[in-house]
Amino acid sequence: MKKKWLFTPGPTPIPPETLLAMAQPIDYHRSESTVALIKDVLQKLKHVFQTENDVLFLTSSGTGGMEGAVANLLSRGDKVIVIQSGKFGERWADICTVFDVEVIPIDVTWGNAVEPQAVETLLTEHPDIKAVFATLCETSTGVLHDIEALARLTRVRPTLLVVDAVSGLGADDLQMDNWAVDVVVSCTQKGLMTPPGLAVVALNQRAWDAVERSDLPKYYFDFRKAYESGLDGSVPYTPAVTLLTALQCALDRICEEGIRNTINRHNHLATATRSAVKALGLSLFATSPANTVTAIRLPEEVDGKAFINLMLDEYGITYAGGQSQLSGKIVRIAHLGWMNENDVIVAISAFERGLMEIGCAVPIGAGVTAAQEVFHTFKY
Repeated sequence: MKKKWLFTPGPTPIPPETLLAMAQPIDYHRSESTVALIKDVLQKLKHVFQTENDVLFLTSSGTGGMEGAVANLLSRGDKVIVIQSGKFGERWADICTVFDVEVIPIDVTWGNAVEPQAVETLLTEHPDIKAVFATLCETSTGVLHDIEALARLTRVRPTLLVVDAVSGLGADDLQMDNWAVDVVVSCTQKGLMTPPGLAVVALNQRAWDAVERSDLPKYYFDFRKAYESGLDGSVPYTPAVTLLTALQCALDRICEEGIRNTINRHNHLATATRSAVKALGLSLFATSPANTVTAIRLPEEVDGKAFINLMLDEYGITYAGGQSQLSGKIVRIAHLGWMNENDVIVAISAFERGLMEIGCAVPIGAGVTAAQEVFHTFKY
């Protein structure tokens, strides 16, 4: 009998009660019960974003939230800095280009985090920069960027800091209010333990001031419409009611655990995974690894694509492979969302077996032992 295990950085495993919530009869999206649902979800999202700012949602993937951020914050001809350290940093640049926004890129070697000094230099050279677009966890490489340091640079300037926290929200720390981050974009199918289909965005007052000045075209992704409707527990267009029901259930779990404990749990799982990788004689791809996902360099003789397929076909284990130039060269193991210590043990033990099966000599059991030692020694 084969059991399936999902260790990708999205979609992530969904708690049973969340799945069951979606099995309830669907409600009318203008009903009183849905109004109460929307208000409750938006309130609980504040806890996850670590903010007192109002949060809005869009019926879309996280990329829809990213596009909405560009379209609502900027105007034609605006100049922005985009930190490109992987596929999702590059996505910010692609979206800005579509809207005729001038992009000044900071190209970071994949696997590395941006040096805040590089951002500061460009901000000094270009005082008319309207926004810095950054990524909390660059999912394609497993890198964590120092958002707090970037916020120290932007909050003393008339420059917005816009953060893609699509994979990192709820796993890697992002204190929106304490750090003075202007805009945070995320979605439901990662740390929020809900199926894909909803983007969630939080904006502070500086960002809303920019929204009022924006002249870029927007219709479905109009933040003002979404925000104003949300105040009344409504929506400008038909929402994914079933997903909202699921999200409410998942948020109840996060709020019960507490966002600080949730982040600590992810750090605990990530620390054990990284220890396991090193014990197997392998190396991490990210120089500044995130809590969300661990990217592992594969030995040159290992065909990463074949390994991923083997794990799925033979063991029912789904890891994520590398993207773009990293295809076949790294494996990414997520420890994100509805996961605990036992899930990490399964992920590592299966990883060891798969490597042995393809002829990669690793000290079998060493990774599991290292992970167990972390779990035994440290508590979160």
